[in-house]
Amino acid sequence: MPKPVIAIVGRPNVGKSTLFNKLIGERRSIVDDTPGVTRDRIFGDADWNGYNFTLIDTGGFEADPSEKLDAHITEQAKIAIEQADAVIMVADIQAGVTAADIEVAEFLTRSGKPAVLAVNKVDGIGEVPVEYYDFYSLGFDQPIAVSSLHGHGTGDLLDAVVKNIGKSAQTERDDLIKVAVIGRPNAGKSTLINTILGEYRMIVSETAGTTRDAVDARVSNEFGDFLFIDTAGMRRKGRINGNIERYSVMRALAAVERSDVCVIMIDAVEGFTEQDSKVAGFAHENGKACVIAVNKWDLVEKTTKTMDEQRKKYMKDLSFMSYAPVIFISAVTGQRINRLFELIKFVDEQNSVRISTGMLNEILARATARVEPPSDKGKRLKLFYITQPSTRPPTFVIFVNNASLFHFSYQRYIENRIRETFGLEGTPVRLVIRERSSKNA
Repeated sequence: MPKPVIAIVGRPNVGKSTLFNKLIGERRSIVDDTPGVTRDRIFGDADWNGYNFTLIDTGGFEADPSEKLDAHITEQAKIAIEQADAVIMVADIQAGVTAADIEVAEFLTRSGKPAVLAVNKVDGIGEVPVEYYDFYSLGFDQPIAVSSLHGHGTGDLLDAVVKNIGKSAQTERDDLIKVAVIGRPNAGKSTLINTILGEYRMIVSETAGTTRDAVDARVSNEFGDFLFIDTAGMRRKGRINGNIERYSVMRALAAVERSDVCVIMIDAVEGFTEQDSKVAGFAHENGKACVIAVNKWDLVEKTTKTMDEQRKKYMKDLSFMSYAPVIFISAVTGQRINRLFELIKFVDEQNSVRISTGMLNEILARATARVEPPSDKGKRLKLFYITQPSTRPPTFVIFVNNASLFHFSYQRYIENRIRETFGLEGTPVRLVIRERSSKNA
């Protein structure tokens, strides 16, 4: 099951970002007293009593914005509500019930989404102020008094949220592989999905930026069950003109976050660009399994050596993700589409690989015996223990005596030994370094 999505909305400066940071347990949103600081949606994972869900922080919601910036913020909030399974509306007890609060509450009622009202800035302990009861007028069953600054009431708030999202908050994974097709505008993303679907489902045009939204398409074939997410092309920030394009980029990034595998489309005719590197980097940083699909291969003049030469070039261009397989396709003719499916399934399996602690420590012992750990000023790095706490991506925790001695080059060496033994093709690998004393080893 996909993670449920909870959107935090409200008028400007009621403490949405502070609440968001408190609930995800880290300072990810910018918090400032100036209204409108949070302009775009920010995503973060949270869990409560075994329920996992994604929180979306939003800019201040204005039901009838008069300025362009406010219109952009409001549109982002509306998009967040559309994507959400439930909503937390935040109000400010110090300001009381305002006309803007009433408009936001009415909008939520029209949306039909389950919603919980958090009455924020109730910072004292004990009985709630009498002003709290005024918020019943907004039409919510039970307003929850909270202090996003101190954390008071957030447990009751999360209980109410979980009650709204119910069993769907459990994140058991099914066999459906979610695939985000990403890349620069006009690289052929929609054409690829149209070919896969065997029908003209999405708008295809030579005009860059035709696809505005992320669109889902379910595909079942001999390779398995897939959910393809076509996305708007990602442009450089300086070339994002107008609010609609900004929303499209946000949706494309959101598509990456909810995917299992990213197919990174590169235009074989135009060749590799800096923006291709940035698009691929976003998928890499999010720990996604990846396939590099070089499209329009039918339009390239080639010899018997061209493919090997181009593969080496793309692997060099994308050296930070050299683990990702490169495939040359034609979305128009369907060339190597079956092979693309095979790679998608393969890298998804690699992304979810789990390795036993015993096998990992055997590999660690062999690696340190083969190449001695580094030392500095008479102190030598000792690697005590390695374990794998999670997958997607495969994440390994290594316990050492001194983290500062565990240089990047030796970390890369250990990662390469793990990959050499277990494959892990098509997926990034995370190494987490933890210090412990020799006495506890």
